[in-house]
Amino acid sequence: MTSVSTGRPTHRRGHRQWAQIFGIGFALWLASLVVTLLTANANLVPTLILLGSFLVPLTFVAWSFERWRDEHITAELIIRAFVVGGLLGVLAAAVLETYLLEPSPLLFVAVGLIEEAAKLGALVFVTRHLARRHGRDGFVLGAAVGFGFAAFESAGYAFNALLTVKGLSLTALVETELLRSVLAPFGHGLWTAILGGVLFRQARSGRFRLDRAVLLTYVGVSLLHALWDSTHSIALALTFVLTGTPWQYRLLSMGYLPTPTSKQVHVFTMLSVGLLALVSLLGIAALLITWRRTPPENEPTTALP
Repeated sequence: MTSVSTGRPTHRRGHRQWAQIFGIGFALWLASLVVTLLTANANLVPTLILLGSFLVPLTFVAWSFERWRDEHITAELIIRAFVVGGLLGVLAAAVLETYLLEPSPLLFVAVGLIEEAAKLGALVFVTRHLARRHGRDGFVLGAAVGFGFAAFESAGYAFNALLTVKGLSLTALVETELLRSVLAPFGHGLWTAILGGVLFRQARSGRFRLDRAVLLTYVGVSLLHALWDSTHSIALALTFVLTGTPWQYRLLSMGYLPTPTSKQVHVFTMLSVGLLALVSLLGIAALLITWRRTPPENEPTTALP
């Protein structure tokens, strides 16, 4: 909430609606999964995809909305940022990646730059008429756009996992949703929250500014994004460097991918998880540093009509 006398944001505590959203949503997702398994009714699959893809992102948006907001940051605006901002970001990224991306060693860097730019543009669009801008409001609204992007993207991944050469695979769908739900708090929502916080903090006279701080933050979160997407490839390369055998190197030199040993599978899994954890910690550290550099009492800016 915002103090009437000072116009400063204050913490909101005690409602814990985010916990109710997660509890009810998870129960509905489980019920949908059980009924789908019992009835083999393919009509229920879209419900399972949507519930599984949107549950965790919505929960974290509700949590951030309850923790810190001004009175002018309404539930309607948060929902618009999540749905409209997230969807616009996904659509813009899809178009740009289709026409701009080419296979290269810097592919993941290009993906990070494109998707973070798409989310930044979506955030600017959905908040263009906001009357007052506090720096810390940008974290909440940025998280809403980022988590909306993550939810729509996860729905696509879940749908693709469902379709296999052997037919529909409910197991692959559920595994994909569970994995992406666990990783969701450390990805798009986190990165766009950081960028949104700096964007709002640097706004002056009701206008957003792409100044040095915003541009450096954009590059920083794009590199975090690229590192996150690269963890699988890095873990695979490290696994062969650490545990590779001569015959595997010989197959690689001939253009074949050798079958990994059981030990290599375990090493690859540990490296993948470890790298994801490292990138997550870097993102959380960046968020905390940016948050502390954006005091709650900073002067809000008033948007131009």
